[in-house]
Amino acid sequence: MILEIILFIIGIVLLIKGADFLVEGSSSIARRLGVPALMVGLTIVAFGTSMPELIVNILAAFQGATEVAFGNIIGSNIANILLVLGVVAIITPIKVRGSTVWKEIPFSLLAVIVLFIFSNYAFIDGVGTNSLTRVAGLIMICFFVVFIYYTFGMSRKKKSKEKEKISIHEMKIYFAILLILGGLVGLYFGGKWVVDGAIFMARQFGLSEFLISATIIALGTSLPELVTGVTAARKGNIDLAVGNSVGSNIFNIFWVLGITAIIAPILIPSFINVDILFLIFVTFLLFAFLFIGKKREIERWQGIMFILLYIAYLVFVGFRG
Repeated sequence: MILEIILFIIGIVLLIKGADFLVEGSSSIARRLGVPALMVGLTIVAFGTSMPELIVNILAAFQGATEVAFGNIIGSNIANILLVLGVVAIITPIKVRGSTVWKEIPFSLLAVIVLFIFSNYAFIDGVGTNSLTRVAGLIMICFFVVFIYYTFGMSRKKKSKEKEKISIHEMKIYFAILLILGGLVGLYFGGKWVVDGAIFMARQFGLSEFLISATIIALGTSLPELVTGVTAARKGNIDLAVGNSVGSNIFNIFWVLGITAIIAPILIPSFINVDILFLIFVTFLLFAFLFIGKKREIERWQGIMFILLYIAYLVFVGFRG
């Protein structure tokens, strides 16, 4: 039992560092090939930060651990809003861009609503089993393509400003290739040990796989967003903190769950509606907070409320088992 728990912890570390190595190596090679820094930031870096969730979900889907697949995404998205933005707002109030308020946050809300509809398709249609099918996965990927198209459109308008924010370390080609290979190996073994560990602990302690994945795994895979948010807050680059968390939530649902469903359709846990509805609520709350108090700003008291809501959610999931 001790070995499985140790491997589970090592797995989370490997997921985070594996994604870092993959991003660093790929970004360096892309820059050597003449790819603009902005393009690297919007593709390699953005996709790289979602790799831990993607690897965990693919391995979970192949093993039939559907609660792990859903718990990982729902838990990560809730943590990205309540924990990450809550901590950042406590450090310093968060001023939010108009495009984030009116486009990115609503798109994030749309992503959760689409997931809710697909999760209840059997109930709405009255036939079939409740599962996230390949067709649903394809539709999610289509939404994701629309989001990427919008992101590139926005980036062209603010090209000069964004270039200054993206710093890419160029390295020797062989070292970059080693980093990429090491990152892929770390992601694979990290994902395998995390999924195996979650299933083992759930069975050993009589807990649900969803509980393990929505708390421990979700916290682990959300660490990059938390570190990015805190670092951005200390450097005064607050826009990055909000954009990273909201963008990650869109990636997690439309990209990660979409790809996972295409590879292997995912059976939907019977209790998942409560968690999806809570995610809809906190996403809407994030939007509403930008019009309460100082306009387009998340204040410290709102950050404290986010943290309290996150603790309440963890307690609820814990009691549900």
